[in-house]
Amino acid sequence: MSTDAVHAAKSAYWQALQAASSLRGDAWAAAMATLFHDDTDWNGSFPLNAQRGKANVLREVWQPLAHAMPDLTRRDDMLIAGVFREGVWVSSTGHYSGNFVNPWLGIAPTGRVVNLRYGEFCRFENGLIVESYVIFDLLDLMRQADIWPLPASLGVAERVPGPATRDGISLSPADAHESRQSLDLVEAMIAGLMRYDKKSLDSMEQWRYWHENFMWYGPAGIGTARGQACYRRDHQGPFLTAFPDRVGGNHKARLGDGAYVSSTGWPSIRATHLGGGWLGCPPTGRAITMRVMDFWRREGDLLAENWVFIDIPDLLNQMGFDLFARMRAQGDLSS
Repeated sequence: MSTDAVHAAKSAYWQALQAASSLRGDAWAAAMATLFHDDTDWNGSFPLNAQRGKANVLREVWQPLAHAMPDLTRRDDMLIAGVFREGVWVSSTGHYSGNFVNPWLGIAPTGRVVNLRYGEFCRFENGLIVESYVIFDLLDLMRQADIWPLPASLGVAERVPGPATRDGISLSPADAHESRQSLDLVEAMIAGLMRYDKKSLDSMEQWRYWHENFMWYGPAGIGTARGQACYRRDHQGPFLTAFPDRVGGNHKARLGDGAYVSSTGWPSIRATHLGGGWLGCPPTGRAITMRVMDFWRREGDLLAENWVFIDIPDLLNQMGFDLFARMRAQGDLSS
């Protein structure tokens, strides 16, 4: 697959998003739908899940979102493109921002501005999206709506920023050597994660791959951490206690684009919930899967920033915890 095809898909996608940005409500939703093939395979975070065909995506995703936030705008922080298994992919992350005036997915409106964080991967054929994976950080939207159905996050809960270098969107073709260097670094880091001996976090030797003061932006429920000590305390330690046998795989896309890398699997992690305490949940012994997305920025020979999405409502649902039922119960108690 030529770099021209990748560059063309990335540029066309960006131009289409910019054209839609001036529209509002149903007009915006209709413009978003034009990006998709009639038979597109769209997959979203729980409870949206799989939507087959452009008409379903419009009816179940874009129109309800536009109704909830009629003045919404989409602000992309990163646009990463590449080829994976002969497919042309474009990935992105950022926020949908707008006044939240109507309910969405059962989440009560605030009447104020909210910032809905998203991660997205799209595979293109002939200029249209034929396959797509999207995680909305719905738990963070609940936080902004003043309904929090879980224990407090160990990491910091706040709006997640874009790259510190502010260069996450480039429409120029990336240097192939730079892209390969970024991808190789991420692959080596992930291989290190898989060397966990179930005894010591040191067994993964992650200091080889990360800047001393790297930033790790996790999903709501986990939060943001800085540096290895904070990252281990707020995420890696509790996570591996809960899921010590986790294994990765089933990647839908992994892309290197200059200093940036993105990856997703649907699911990309399989594990058994063996330890307690993670997000306040006691061990269930259940086999689970995780829908995950990662975006990384390389600085020199090390990773400096990592934006992480986990479909936590879907994961908790597998563990027997209905996040939306808990949200509704809390709303009833506060009314």
